[in-house]
Amino acid sequence: MKVLLEENSYGKQVFSMAGTITEKILDRHIIEGEKKPGAEIALRIDNTLTQDATGTMAYLQFEAIGIDRVRTEFSVSFVDHNMLQTDFKNADDHRYLQSVAQRYGIYFSKPGNGICHQVFLERFAKPGNTLIGSDSHTPTAGGIGCFAMGAGGLDVACAMAGAPFRIKYPKIVGIHLTGKLQPWVSAKDVILEILRRLDVKGGVGKVLEYFGEGVKTLSVTDRATIANMGTETGATTSIFPSDEITREFLRSQGREDQWIELLPDENAEYDEIIEIDLSAIEPMVALPHSPGNVVKVREAGKIKVDQVAIGSCTNSSLRDLKVVANVLKDRTVCSDLHVTISPGSRQVVEHLIESGEYRYLVRAGVRILENACGPCIGMGAAPNSGGVSVRTFNRNFKGRTGTADAQVYLVSPETAVATAITGYLTDPRELGEFPKFTMPEKFFINDNMILKPLPEEEARKVQIVRGPNIAPLPTFDPISDTLTGKVLIKVEDNITTDHIMPAGAKVLPLRSNIPEISKFVFESLDGNFYHKAKENNGGFIVAGENYGQGSSREHAALAPKYLGIKAVIAKSFARIHQANLINFGIVPLTFANPEDYDGIDEMDELEIYIGDLQGECTLYNRTKEKKIKLTHSLSRLDAEILKTGGKLPWIKKTAEKGNAK
Repeated sequence: MKVLLEENSYGKQVFSMAGTITEKILDRHIIEGEKKPGAEIALRIDNTLTQDATGTMAYLQFEAIGIDRVRTEFSVSFVDHNMLQTDFKNADDHRYLQSVAQRYGIYFSKPGNGICHQVFLERFAKPGNTLIGSDSHTPTAGGIGCFAMGAGGLDVACAMAGAPFRIKYPKIVGIHLTGKLQPWVSAKDVILEILRRLDVKGGVGKVLEYFGEGVKTLSVTDRATIANMGTETGATTSIFPSDEITREFLRSQGREDQWIELLPDENAEYDEIIEIDLSAIEPMVALPHSPGNVVKVREAGKIKVDQVAIGSCTNSSLRDLKVVANVLKDRTVCSDLHVTISPGSRQVVEHLIESGEYRYLVRAGVRILENACGPCIGMGAAPNSGGVSVRTFNRNFKGRTGTADAQVYLVSPETAVATAITGYLTDPRELGEFPKFTMPEKFFINDNMILKPLPEEEARKVQIVRGPNIAPLPTFDPISDTLTGKVLIKVEDNITTDHIMPAGAKVLPLRSNIPEISKFVFESLDGNFYHKAKENNGGFIVAGENYGQGSSREHAALAPKYLGIKAVIAKSFARIHQANLINFGIVPLTFANPEDYDGIDEMDELEIYIGDLQGECTLYNRTKEKKIKLTHSLSRLDAEILKTGGKLPWIKKTAEKGNAK
């Protein structure tokens, strides 16, 4: 069915096709594929974003493709992750990223300008557009009505080269919001309530689409908080309408001309509906060590806290920090803990300074960090040994902070600031009257730290700067019909990409050096993994449910591939990680019978016949002399990419065929 764009009463384009918001956007962007849940579709991508922890590798891959200039409507490169410059590595990567952006026609947000998702929401996100980013929290832009998805860096590189992005057509879950949030309850509590219901894999294969009268009570940054952390359910993305609230936000950012009305129709049909009464939601908390381990704050008890960390791409907006500042006015944080704040952008900081609220934070004894991801990815502010850290972040995976035995609780800014005052996990409603504050009608617009793309002729003259830590991309051979090797590690359910490829100040600077970073694969689970992989010429990984949840970091596939991993046999996979495995030539296989997981042990010797990957595969456990049936969800194209050795060699092979013709 054709999608038309009509003029509404404001003279702006609106989507006229009946259906959900998701259907309207996908219908306008599908290049090929069937509109059927689970069927593979190819989407035209309007915009991309990268950040520096994943971006360096993505741009090395883009260079390898050989395109002279990006082919998206626009693409943006951010620096917000690797901000601790303890030696030359991060600084060199930042110089590389800036030179690549200038060479290939990409916007470049300089270090200190802010966290990618917050700045993209403020200055770039457009309702109705498609966006993929090499960061799993790219769905933040769904708060403005953008269909935004996290992806591996190679997929982003391909999209920048003009290639479509392939996903499985999602089920569309309508989340019907009614009522209005009570004082001391905010958007973070909404998404924590949804996580309480869905846990960390309840959104797999689905889009969470919000509708109902309750939506009108939420600001764009409220919506962005909810969309951001919807990632933790495993959802493909989350999306809100583009309505008058959206229009006002874009007007306040000087971008009203980019607004379109985008609403679900009254007769829109959802595959499933979840009812949420906003007025009934209480302050919530995710307990260690999973974002899905959620209870009410008042049920968790008064837990003594060592650290409070406020900010991250989830809760660093001006609204959130105004709440924190005004609660702390004329107060001092508890002497038994320390508090950090990571503002989302320079714009946020400038408003806090102008209003005088920045002073409230300083006087209260808060450590104000730079406008970056910081503690969320273990880049500074690690808790003390065995410490309890209450954070407004989106993940509390074990060891993610940089302190292996830290206990991390995820809460709203309101709960975090109440805890900062009392010294123990506190329901913020105990503080009494909710503070009053005002939001600006117009935001300060200062884009002097966003470098615009150069004209093509000028861009071709740019010399790309490469530091000594930027190693050449590894190359991989085609895959044979039969894979042999030993099981190098067997892991449980919900293994995250942090488990596979840790972040933090020690490891992140190595993101552009695969030989070096591969030494840290599975470090937290098996400190000997690297040596086992080397001694056995690679092998296999066996895993439980939801393998690879969490970050989009493709290094969790690329580094194991470098070590010779041939296949991962799991009960199920997280979406982005499965795509990354395919991109780098590691075969993702699932047990036809999940109970067969128990029949394989570490160091068992396996032989797996995969053939052309068009049907079931057979695993023969030589050690136990037992056959096991395996299956997969690979499309014909996935199989072709895998057999070629990964997406980059497949692209080159395809291009060579085209040239030969």
